[in-house]
Amino acid sequence: MSQTYGDDFITITDEDGKEYELEVLAETEYNGSRYLGVCPADSSEDAELEVSILKVELEDGEEILCAVTDDDELEAVYEQLLFLDDGEEDDEDMPDDLSSDSDE
Repeated sequence: MSQTYGDDFITITDEDGKEYELEVLAETEYNGSRYLGVCPADSSEDAELEVSILKVELEDGEEILCAVTDDDELEAVYEQLLFLDDGEEDDEDMPDDLSSDSDE
């Protein structure tokens, strides 16, 4: 899967060549990995926001975006992104179980 980074938008291309434009809502680090909270760029303001969390991984020296398949990891990253959304970006204020330095 390839991606093109813009200001707050990315375009990803899946294995079948289909392109998706996503808005990056938040970025965080958890257990040494980076994650993006994204939603479809064409989301209507009236529609319920559908947020996905993608993990940034290296493959052959290039960054790729992957789905998070581990439920515990997904829940922890989701909680951390919610915490960041509240404007609390300092790890000192973050609960110990959500800190990016936690060992899970």
